[in-house]
Amino acid sequence: MVKDFTKFLFVLFIASLCTSCLPSGIGSGEFRYNANKIKLKTTTDLYRFLTYNEKRYPLVSAHRGGPTAKFPENAIETFENSLRQHPVIIECDVRVTKDSVLVLMHDETVDRTTTATGKVHEYDLVALKKLRLKDPDGQVTAYRIPTLDEALRWGAGKVIFTIDVKRGTPYASVVEAIRRNKAEAYSVVITYNADQAATVHRLAPDLMISASIHSASDLLRLNDRNIPDNRLMAFVGTSEVNKQVYELLHGHGILCILGTMGNLDKQATSRGDTVYTGLVERGADILSTDRPGEAGKALNSYRKQYKIASAYIN
Repeated sequence: MVKDFTKFLFVLFIASLCTSCLPSGIGSGEFRYNANKIKLKTTTDLYRFLTYNEKRYPLVSAHRGGPTAKFPENAIETFENSLRQHPVIIECDVRVTKDSVLVLMHDETVDRTTTATGKVHEYDLVALKKLRLKDPDGQVTAYRIPTLDEALRWGAGKVIFTIDVKRGTPYASVVEAIRRNKAEAYSVVITYNADQAATVHRLAPDLMISASIHSASDLLRLNDRNIPDNRLMAFVGTSEVNKQVYELLHGHGILCILGTMGNLDKQATSRGDTVYTGLVERGADILSTDRPGEAGKALNSYRKQYKIASAYIN
């Protein structure tokens, strides 16, 4: 009996020793989740990570956070679901409430994505928080509309946000939220023309900006407004641009975001997900997609094939 008990203790000791050698959380899937986090501590980290080089780390940007069945757009729970699958940039949309709080909502109204109707700016935050979000199939979920503050607090050390500032929402308020949450190291503000980009740069010269750049003249307009190249990411559109545009932007160290939502996602659905790796091979660096799961798997295979790694991702 004593011999059996001693044997049991020995086995238990060996098991605990082996467990202590494993990465934290490996049994629960948390290790894989941790491996997907983009860990940026300073704006210098962000500039380095988002500056083009030949071994740049191609990424998926989850359009509206990556909504899918049971996971609504612009919800923190959806961001979490996207992150569990692969390293990810979270594209989200910001509007302002009646009481001047920034919340995540794409549409001018809450009709399509919640259990209520009406314009976002007609609701105060308390009223909006009573609503429940719907998934892409229109099914009501348990999830609520998050504030930008809540999203930024969640994202620290996990993702990069690209923040789409909707009409009527002051850039100054968005910058204040980024500052308040010390989120400069993982936030990029989306702009659609050189004047908007100049406004953001004037408010916060250290922040990264996503600017629409389709040609050399677009880049020149931004340079004329004294926006440094290392503060820029280029959104090149929702269809492939010619090789010269990619070469121009890469020559300035600027990463290129290609929007695949729409026709390019449809092509990948019909032809296979190698469409995504083809886009990266031809010059795109970040794919903004409505299919982040599929695109993420394709880019993961691409990174493994070419042995691409980053010091900022485990």
